[in-house]
Amino acid sequence: MMARATTVASANEWPAERQRATVTLDYNGRYRRRIRLVTDEGDPFLLDLPQAVRLGEGDGLVLEDGGYVRVVAAAEPVADLSCRELSETARIAWHIGNRHIPIQVLPDGALRIRDDHVIVEMARQLGAQVHCHQAPFSPEPGAYASRGDEHHSHAHAHEH
Repeated sequence: MMARATTVASANEWPAERQRATVTLDYNGRYRRRIRLVTDEGDPFLLDLPQAVRLGEGDGLVLEDGGYVRVVAAAEPVADLSCRELSETARIAWHIGNRHIPIQVLPDGALRIRDDHVIVEMARQLGAQVHCHQAPFSPEPGAYASRGDEHHSHAHAHEH
């Protein structure tokens, strides 16, 4: 019988010594409810949650037997946008947000988006230095989002 994960424990809130495996998923693959997955070690398991959730780097998928599968954010094509002035960064963030594009704020204040040549060119025209590369992408969940429900009543929310 295939192992089954029915609960998600937040990163750093589950016993690491009970980790059995890891599963590496890109940004789109980390929003799930029910799907057959395969661990990085090659073992299949069923993710069977009561509702779709956004899985984060380091979250633990709780297996029915008490073990855990740690979620790893896959490296994917991203563009890091940095500016000399805070006002330039704020302007770029506004333009990206106005297009409902997921964005990650990096510890140094730079902005990370999925690599999109149109948005990258817009950011360059607005004064950003752009570094395109492969890295994990974990954007901000949004002001109205909760861990278990990223759909909200904001009239412009649509893609999840």
